[in-house]
Amino acid sequence: MQNLNNTQFFKVEKEPEMQVKDVLAVVYEAMTEKGYNPVNQIVGYIMSGDPTYITSHNNARSLIMKVERDEIVEEVLQEYIREKITK
Repeated sequence: MQNLNNTQFFKVEKEPEMQVKDVLAVVYEAMTEKGYNPVNQIVGYIMSGDPTYITSHNNARSLIMKVERDEIVEEVLQEYIREKITK
């Protein structure tokens, strides 16, 4: 019989969260593997919010939906600026 005077703990292990750049890398690779133009498809998703622009291959659609669209734009813009500054 359990001791009902003590609090029991239940712990669920969470998957480590992927960074936006990692999500974009997976999505880009999945789109390329399926023969899509990844840039056009990702832009379509960002502009419309319609996840069907992203293939479900390699779980890409589920991954990109875990990231806010404004975070995607922010990551791409930051990388573009970093690239311009270092040249």
